Amino acid sequence: MKLTQIAQALVLGAALAATSAWAADAAKIPTQQLDPALRAKLPKDILDAGFMTAANNGSFPPYDIVSDTRTLTGASADMAQALGEILGITIKHETVGGLSGLLIGIKSGRYQFGMGPTGDFPDRQAANDFIDYVQEYVVFAVQQGNPKGIKSLDDTCGHRIAVMSGGSAEKVIKQQAINCTEKGKPAITVQSFADQPTSILAVRSQRSDAFFSSQAPLTYFVGQTNGALELAAVGQKNGFQDLYQGAVVAKGSPLGPILLEGLQKLYANGTYEAIMLKWGLKDNMLKTPGINLAGKAPQ
Repeated sequence: MKLTQIAQALVLGAALAATSAWAADAAKIPTQQLDPALRAKLPKDILDAGFMTAANNGSFPPYDIVSDTRTLTGASADMAQALGEILGITIKHETVGGLSGLLIGIKSGRYQFGMGPTGDFPDRQAANDFIDYVQEYVVFAVQQGNPKGIKSLDDTCGHRIAVMSGGSAEKVIKQQAINCTEKGKPAITVQSFADQPTSILAVRSQRSDAFFSSQAPLTYFVGQTNGALELAAVGQKNGFQDLYQGAVVAKGSPLGPILLEGLQKLYANGTYEAIMLKWGLKDNMLKTPGINLAGKAPQ
């Protein structure tokens, strides 16, 4: 069995166990009332179809927990379900391989949006609009005891660092690799993997010294390792400024303001908070959602 297949099997088992443990909290998520006025703002093709398709990257718990290509659980799934109830629209889910495939699919119209949360960066705003609803941090998953002493991005020189291929963390760690070399320090070996389960397994099997990624999913994955791994460099900038993440639509899509208004309703009636608390995401909550918050004043 390939490393990717082993990793996916491990995360699916952990995800199903976690989903079962959290099932008792599902009753805390209230059913939403249809908002006819907001529904009427939806594009005619969506109203005629009666559904929208949301793309996801898969393996991004506790936001996205995928058991097959069209079955999704997690905080993003709960948020999409609530939005669908407000809009009177069924939201279907499809898993796409990689962030670039997700964004290309949205731009082409194959998918109406991605519930995300997808990282909002100024350079991505040229072709996309982000409806931000969480704040994220980027840290390291390391072996128990942090044997390599990685307490910040500056401590990565000379180590093997796993990252998600095509993600913002990959870009930052590659720049850090250049910085290390320019300063005469040992080079970083950047190990790019297709998904998070494979990256986590690489650290557990000691093929990688650390996995550099978003704190929310890393917290989830580390919690499934029975103490084999821990988080490192928490509370550090680690090469990033304020990080906002959210749903993503094609640039200028009329769906963006509609999703924002729907999220504002979930904030106002307490559903947003209930979903975030259910999935252990208290530290990632934003005070208010917004469009393209990257580069703007902190929320």
